[in-house]
Amino acid sequence: MTRAEFLKNVVPFNVLPEKVLLGVADLFHEVRYVKDTVIYQQEVTKMKGIDIIVEGKYESFFYDSSHARRLEEHHEAGFCYGGVSVLLNRKRSLRTVIAKKGTVVYFLPRKDFRALCNAYDEFFHHFTADFGRRMLNEEFAHFAKKPTSFEESYLASEQLYSRRIESIGYRDIVYCYPDTPIFKAAGIMAENKTSCMIVRSPEGVVEGFVTDITLRDKVIAARGDVNAPVIEVVDNPVVTISSQAFVYEAVLMMFSTKTKYLLVEENGVYKGIISRNRLLSEQAQSPLVYVQSVKLAVSVEELRSKWQQVPQMITQLLGRGVNAEIINQIISTIADTIAQKVIEEVIKRVGEPPAKFVFMVLGSEGRKEQTLKTDQDNAIIYEDKANEQRELVRDYFLNFAKIVSEKLNYIGFSYCTGGFMASNPNWTHSLSHWKRNYESWMEESLPETVIKFSTFFDCRYIYGDKTIISELHSFLDAKLHEPMEKLFFHMANNAVQYQPPLTFFKNIRTITVGEQEVFDIKKAMTPIVDLVRLYCLKNRIFKTNTGERLKALKDIKVFSESEFHELNQSYYYLMAMRLKKQASQIIHDKAVPENYIDPNSLTKIEQVTLKEIFRTIESFQSRLRREYTSNLFG
Repeated sequence: MTRAEFLKNVVPFNVLPEKVLLGVADLFHEVRYVKDTVIYQQEVTKMKGIDIIVEGKYESFFYDSSHARRLEEHHEAGFCYGGVSVLLNRKRSLRTVIAKKGTVVYFLPRKDFRALCNAYDEFFHHFTADFGRRMLNEEFAHFAKKPTSFEESYLASEQLYSRRIESIGYRDIVYCYPDTPIFKAAGIMAENKTSCMIVRSPEGVVEGFVTDITLRDKVIAARGDVNAPVIEVVDNPVVTISSQAFVYEAVLMMFSTKTKYLLVEENGVYKGIISRNRLLSEQAQSPLVYVQSVKLAVSVEELRSKWQQVPQMITQLLGRGVNAEIINQIISTIADTIAQKVIEEVIKRVGEPPAKFVFMVLGSEGRKEQTLKTDQDNAIIYEDKANEQRELVRDYFLNFAKIVSEKLNYIGFSYCTGGFMASNPNWTHSLSHWKRNYESWMEESLPETVIKFSTFFDCRYIYGDKTIISELHSFLDAKLHEPMEKLFFHMANNAVQYQPPLTFFKNIRTITVGEQEVFDIKKAMTPIVDLVRLYCLKNRIFKTNTGERLKALKDIKVFSESEFHELNQSYYYLMAMRLKKQASQIIHDKAVPENYIDPNSLTKIEQVTLKEIFRTIESFQSRLRREYTSNLFG
């Protein structure tokens, strides 16, 4: 068969006039490929023309950031490759292409191909129409449009994380006495042009504060007596912050306490007052403003959209060198805000709770160490009620928890595969039942119960009555005064079970997952979490965050200054690497994030740093073995 006869059966060359086809046939060059030749690399190879397969086969696909093949296709004789790349992708190969053994192609130079496109509309429209059809496939469209660089930043500037409260112009404090009539208090506020005034006793004790909203809601709307003393309408609690605190800490504190004003304190003396609006105006483009937008969301659909934008924000934070500990706090604050919005919406739907309760989060969420691969870990504690009310109360909270869980799953917080959710009847109970749970786990001290205890020791309040969880902590504090050698033995044993992925020759040991050689970065971090938790339990420290726990242990000399820095830096270096990989998978690969890292994808510096971190972990595990596991009762 002549070249021209072959081209008559190739789309779109079959639409060309016969005389043109005869002339075009002479412009092709025949090219042969041996087995598994990589001909074109996605977004790298500059196309010199187009190929038509005569014999053999092409494999084409996209690579994602993990070097996994996506949308793999096989093309045989008669297939034309390269037209879309030349016309619509800046002459760069859209996909990676590998020629199989014995493949023969006809190659048409780029200038000749373009000339045909300019001369024959039907020929040209074949490529544009084919590309249009392919772009209807969401995954194809994601890779074909080349992931954005995301240079539009949510960050205002790096100063957000280095700037202290004292650098911001907070206002002088306006005071009045508790017995000041409401109308006079309002007059003082008007005279001083302030929206917030502190109420304090003649002795200087702060007893609350009054805002424009206080006067609107508690006096005007309620038709209250304006001659009544202002103490009758004050808001509490007054939240204070050190003038040496960072700006980001102040904003996070405002969101967690739901206050719009902070009293700035310096060496025990109140120096001024700062509003949320003042802080946010300082950081108009910061991710903390994003938290406010989450608070203003009015539907689960909007909350879902907000959560889907978080990876882009995290990429920006990491790119600007923001510490992973801060990033964890921001992710957790956004997640907490979403959960709180959901809980409030569900309460409106099902009615007010029949008992005081706490909705608490567990595990990594409880430690404020959420990543982008996150599921639900939560539980409910409600106050004890009389026998005749128990079933009613329990039914309410189980139904409430089920609806909350469904909404969180829809938003993007998937169901916990281990079942550690409030919607599971095992994890929604009265306070007395929870105390029995903890007590039995501690006393049994079996490997399986110790795992439960560890999970639930990392519990953190996010909604409800804080006094309930405070009472639980007091109970645990009392129990931990008792001998707990067996409990600590099993916890220490858990902390040394996982061996950091180092080979005998101190290279990074990998496992095979699919076609990749990787290590699990989550498992590599777990020993640090476990050993820090153990030392906190031993010393009855009820902080939940690993970084905060480390600081507390350093303060009581469990860890030296150098040991603290070793563990802290190791942990957050791994966390940053984990967050970066997950954000990249979501944004660039449009894939579900996971915790596997290919050592070959890392720079030499990153590989060397990892090896040092793994040695540090091994060293602390050896210390645990000496202190806890060498003798069960020692």
